[in-house]
Amino acid sequence: MNGRTIFLLAALAGGAVLPIQVALNTLLRRYVGEPMQVTFVSYLVGTLASLTICVVAQYPLPTWISLSQSSWWMWVGGCLGTLYVWSTIFATQKIGATLTLSLTIAGQMIAALFLDQQGALGLTKFPATPERIGGVVLVVLGASLVAYGKR
Repeated sequence: MNGRTIFLLAALAGGAVLPIQVALNTLLRRYVGEPMQVTFVSYLVGTLASLTICVVAQYPLPTWISLSQSSWWMWVGGCLGTLYVWSTIFATQKIGATLTLSLTIAGQMIAALFLDQQGALGLTKFPATPERIGGVVLVVLGASLVAYGKR
């Protein structure tokens, strides 16, 4: 296995668990109530799981000094994650997991293409080549087929 393969597999595994997360959160909504309440429970459990992994793996927790040296806007990632989890819980019950995730992935691809092209937010620049743009267009077309295909 070459050095890149582990990263490809990690990204694939991360994507593969998203529909399971969406389905579980949507199911939990039946018992908890509003999508934001389920989002809170999801993040609470995720926080506890992250803390447990840090303790077991003996990763040091970040210090207040190191956290205070970061810019305030770097903390917005947690809010964006909240928006993502909430939006999938909110939408899945009405439009289904496939369409919800198709649109989520299309949105991710469009935003990622822009971020890569600009090297925004400290990312390494990856140019928006015709092949990359074509790949994003195919994802958007796929989402459109899911959205407008016959049930």
